[in-house]
Amino acid sequence: MEKRKLNFWQIWNMSFGFLGIQFGFALQGGFMSRIFQTLGAEVDDIPGLWIAAPLTGLLVQPIIGYLSDNTWSPKFGRRKPYFLIGAILASITLFIMPHSPALWIAAGLLWVLDSSINISMEPFRALVADKLPESQRSNGFVVQTLIIGIGTWIASNLPWLVNKMGISNEASAGVVPPSVVVAFSIGAFVFITSIIYTLVTTKEDPPENLEEFLSEKKESRFISDLFASLKDMPSTMKKLGLIQFFSWFAFFTMWSLSMPALTEHVFNAPKPDVKEYAQLNAEGEVLKDDKKETIFLSLEKEEVYKAKDKVYNDAADLVGSSTGVYGLSSMAFALLLSFYTMKNKINRKLIHMASLILGGLGFIYMFFATPSTLMYSFILIGFSWGSILSMPYAMLSSSVNPKKMGMMMGLFNMFIVIPQIIAALGGINFLYKLIGSEHINAMLLAGISLIIAGLCNLFITDKNAISG
Repeated sequence: MEKRKLNFWQIWNMSFGFLGIQFGFALQGGFMSRIFQTLGAEVDDIPGLWIAAPLTGLLVQPIIGYLSDNTWSPKFGRRKPYFLIGAILASITLFIMPHSPALWIAAGLLWVLDSSINISMEPFRALVADKLPESQRSNGFVVQTLIIGIGTWIASNLPWLVNKMGISNEASAGVVPPSVVVAFSIGAFVFITSIIYTLVTTKEDPPENLEEFLSEKKESRFISDLFASLKDMPSTMKKLGLIQFFSWFAFFTMWSLSMPALTEHVFNAPKPDVKEYAQLNAEGEVLKDDKKETIFLSLEKEEVYKAKDKVYNDAADLVGSSTGVYGLSSMAFALLLSFYTMKNKINRKLIHMASLILGGLGFIYMFFATPSTLMYSFILIGFSWGSILSMPYAMLSSSVNPKKMGMMMGLFNMFIVIPQIIAALGGINFLYKLIGSEHINAMLLAGISLIIAGLCNLFITDKNAISG
């Protein structure tokens, strides 16, 4: 039975929860490395600290996709229970995260945060395929991207904005600045309220044949269904997986290393190493007094450290704001596509290829950027981000069994998290140092990876996937 078409605002309402999800992702992606550096992490150790994020996605998303495929309640729906559970856990973690007293606690909370966001996010992808007919799938994923762009821009600017409102971006050594703490608290509030908005305004449709659904549910087993889905993975999904591999390697590189790379290279304001200014014990650890405050070598050393740290925090706020520009340009990209796809078909393959190549050029331009021109890099990156969040899913949803949409979306996530795991386990550090030892070379690596991803679109040949 053909699903009925929805109007723009119905699609908007069912996708609005992505605003909160993206607040969580943008704060995580834009400022976790800043928190790690504040708590004493070395730059080359940061990608390894990020490994929690892709590992949780690898484990959580196929399970949540499977569970949501096999859930139906006349009262609570199919995907909505997972939206709410993930939102509650993520909001609590966002509130606690910037209060982390130690590096290992922040890394552990990142694990919880990413798991919680994944619990909410994956069912949202499946909901588009559940509720929209094939002719509206591109439009549905593009509206999600529009909302994600809004969330990225606002959340990335939050620390800068609250600082401008009078909340300090300075703190003692090893303490996260108040402006970042307040930004994460706002993110927690937005996450839960936007999810609740979607829960209230969107009604899920029951399975087309409820008796058949309940019968299949009784017979389903996760492990056997998992291996069957892997075996039946369509070739288009595998080809999209290759594109996703290089795309997400690039963006993981940006999230983990853009803050130290850009504060150093573009703003000439690296994070000062407190060990150069403080008293150390025999193991080389910073000494602290009874109030847990750093004991400096002298008052002069303390003043020099604080001055340099102030310059770094100002630069970090500006990097965060510049990063938010990719949310704005992805929003503009999505808005244009949204209006166009309401009445017209598009060539998803060519749009995705061009967008990824433009994003790759944006990363490469970072090497030449100044504080006033850095935004142009992120404008180009925004085109690729907008496409990454819509075109692969639109192509995928035209290629898989709709009864297993949640499971297949979860398995598709493997092509997102595996490159991130490889990057976190040393892939970034090894490859960017082949270009040069400066951290900005990690951004050149991201650009090369994204251009390769764009060219891999040439392997896509399925007409149903390409046109939509």
